[in-house]
Amino acid sequence: MTDVSSLFRLDGRVALVAGAASGIGLASAQGLASAGGLVICADANEAGVEVAAAGIRQDGGRAEALGLDITDRMAVTDAFRRIEATHGQIHVLVSTPAVNIRKPLLQYSDAEFDRVLRLNLTGNFLMVQAAGRHMSERKTGSIILFSSIRSVTVEPGQSVYAATKAGIVQMARGLAAELGPDGVRVNCIAPGVVETPLTAPIKHEPSWYEAYATKNALGRWAKAEEMIGPVVFLACDASSYVTGAVLFVDGGWTAIDGRFTPPLSMVAQSD
Repeated sequence: MTDVSSLFRLDGRVALVAGAASGIGLASAQGLASAGGLVICADANEAGVEVAAAGIRQDGGRAEALGLDITDRMAVTDAFRRIEATHGQIHVLVSTPAVNIRKPLLQYSDAEFDRVLRLNLTGNFLMVQAAGRHMSERKTGSIILFSSIRSVTVEPGQSVYAATKAGIVQMARGLAAELGPDGVRVNCIAPGVVETPLTAPIKHEPSWYEAYATKNALGRWAKAEEMIGPVVFLACDASSYVTGAVLFVDGGWTAIDGRFTPPLSMVAQSD
């Protein structure tokens, strides 16, 4: 009989988490460490990932900190090379970084458009390309990208961000098809509204915050820690036959077709 609990363990595996200094990335790193993995906490915020890794170690987990700008190809290549040299293999990649500049499409500047695409698409492209090459050589691995409910449903001020999140889904699906024969799985998690430092400005506008809470079936925002279960599931053997999938963790937002027209002048952007 299969030991079900062992399916959700990551003992002996190395997980690289991009965006681990805060929010969903930090929660993901903590969850993977709790499941037994050695977690490389990566982020452009070097001080933040030092704190994140130290916190995991203090709680009895294994973690290392890595300063990393995922939009820098040379930095990404070097990071994978160093992790491979030290640990031999990267079994799991979780990539969470994104930026959202909330404003009407007709008001977007070229620089703003480039900024959103560079992090949300180019950065994730560089990470999955490096991870895909590394994992395909070893015939195993799990790549987890973060999309959003905005990949399938939008509202005023979200068009560019939504385009990148839909692009992440298709990039993941295409890569899943390409790497499937090599035993590498690629999946997406699509959260709804999540309580993180980056969404704090919305919380400070009560009508906006409450409107989002009432637009999903559960009637509330998610906590970052509620992404841990989906991340660990997709990282471990419990999901060994899952690839090319999009797991919506949205409190039923897409089920009931939640929509809100936000006061865009109140919150310009979040990283």
